[in-house]
Amino acid sequence: MGKSRLVGLATGIVCLALALSGCVDQAVDDHADTSGGGLGSATPQGDNGDRTYSAPQILPGPAIFVALNSPFTAYNNRTRDTSSEDNRLVLNQVLASPFVVDGNGNYLLNSDVMASAELTSKDPQVVTYKIKPNVKWSDGEPWNCRDFYLAWLAGSGKAVARGPGGNVIQDAKGKDVSYFASTPDKGAERSTGECRDDLTFVETYSAPYVDWRRNYVQNAILPAHVLERQTGIPDVTALTPQSSQSDLKKAGDFWNTSWVGFNDQTMPASGAYRIASSSPGGGPTVLERNEKWAGNPGGPDRLVFTPVPDGAAAVQGLQNQQFSIVTPAVDPALADRLRGLANQGVVFVARGGNTIENLNINVARPLLQDPVVRAAFAQCVDRNELVDRLVRGVLPQAQPLSSEAFLADDPNYQDVYSDKMPADSRKAQQTLEKAGWVLSSDGVYYRGGERLSFAIANDGSPAHALAVQLIRTQCRQAGMEITDGATSPARFRDALAKGTFDVALTENSPIPRVSSMVDRYESTGPLNHRNYNNPGVDDALGVAETQYDESTQTKALRKADQLIANDLVSLPLYQVPIMWSYSNTISNVYRNPFDGITWNANEWQVS
Repeated sequence: MGKSRLVGLATGIVCLALALSGCVDQAVDDHADTSGGGLGSATPQGDNGDRTYSAPQILPGPAIFVALNSPFTAYNNRTRDTSSEDNRLVLNQVLASPFVVDGNGNYLLNSDVMASAELTSKDPQVVTYKIKPNVKWSDGEPWNCRDFYLAWLAGSGKAVARGPGGNVIQDAKGKDVSYFASTPDKGAERSTGECRDDLTFVETYSAPYVDWRRNYVQNAILPAHVLERQTGIPDVTALTPQSSQSDLKKAGDFWNTSWVGFNDQTMPASGAYRIASSSPGGGPTVLERNEKWAGNPGGPDRLVFTPVPDGAAAVQGLQNQQFSIVTPAVDPALADRLRGLANQGVVFVARGGNTIENLNINVARPLLQDPVVRAAFAQCVDRNELVDRLVRGVLPQAQPLSSEAFLADDPNYQDVYSDKMPADSRKAQQTLEKAGWVLSSDGVYYRGGERLSFAIANDGSPAHALAVQLIRTQCRQAGMEITDGATSPARFRDALAKGTFDVALTENSPIPRVSSMVDRYESTGPLNHRNYNNPGVDDALGVAETQYDESTQTKALRKADQLIANDLVSLPLYQVPIMWSYSNTISNVYRNPFDGITWNANEWQVS
């Protein structure tokens, strides 16, 4: 297998090496690999051992068929309306990034397209990207600084819309409206970007930002030359936040809406594969090798992605050899089915992912502003029952998680929640009664005419429906009336964005550690949907975000984690596992918890 190393699947804990990452759980492999088909590795074959990555030489092979959970919908996966994991699974091999993030969370410089990407000054912080010459898009146009500049401009939020009088237009939450409807990008927001020449892009930061490597990963670099051609803007690097409103709107409108679906003329590739076809309405999306790719060619001659929303149907397709790889949603019943296919040459793997299932409490709601109500709610939730019913059938060693900042196998993990979440309904009743709540004849507490009743909003998925059902039953014994606020995924996202919920059952990622905590818990954080404001947390996260020393960051994150736990505005339940399964005729298949199963698809080999 050349440089391939088997790590993380059978040997236990995998810890992230960089300060901007966390740790992931032990993996469980249910297949004895005796066929010559390889278990995947958290470390790609192209890891050069010096924090750089080069696409390795892989023997060419036949097409590999992958079942997705939902259809491919957008070439631009960075807008608030299009961002999805399944889009990313298609685009991972289509759009090159300056860094490859391996399965351990290490950022490896993509040396096929980059000469360097370095912190060239700390005061002020300056990051300089040097692009290799002669890197091209699949349409023959250069992949260069213009593309980086467009990514910065779109993600910075600085191209704001102004009214007739020149005043900045704001949304309902008082946030400036940008012409580019980009997902949050704090690194771009804190920096200014400029092209020193065609191959040199420079970011200058207004304040230190330790997670700068994450700025342009995950499909951020889109073709500026296409936007220029389609909008008539001659040079995107001449477009600044101070440019005319008409030009900014023209660029933003194209960026937001024109890179949806698939159009061969406007959606070239910069990675190892290009999109050859994509069927509207949920048909397959086919990738073929990109002949203009700067690195070694990928192994499979084609990658065929078919949306199969029904996990059972995907498993059946794997059994029937319709698919080579499936990544169904976590489901103990499906895990058992996949384990049962081992004698048919099927590999099943499960491991801890990089997300936490938790209960976000909206402290803008008057009832939930009361710390006593939040404390009683925390006391009645039985996390061990949730883990037993929802997780251990997939990952037997799973336990409740008691931190918002660190995953359980991170050496910096500290349990700051177990004493506050004892799974004791009687203790919850005592907490309420000491504060004047009175249990009525219907078994629900009242105080001053107010009924202790609220809803848990969720996306309606089967796992979340079961979790809410269990929590409702647990806390009903403590005198709380909790309703199921299930809705569609789109409406749930909208409710989160607008803060129109009581408690929300969500999956939140603590990776990268610093940026994730800032986004979710800083008073002005873009993902602080719970309306939480604690100056002490803001101060601690400010230290973590601006100090390069890892021990200083860790100390600050621990302080923030403890303060958040004390306020009980978010209740961590468990680390969400991930699982995947594939034919043992394929080697190097590993589901990266950061970029999904296709992060190293160019390295897949069929024996």
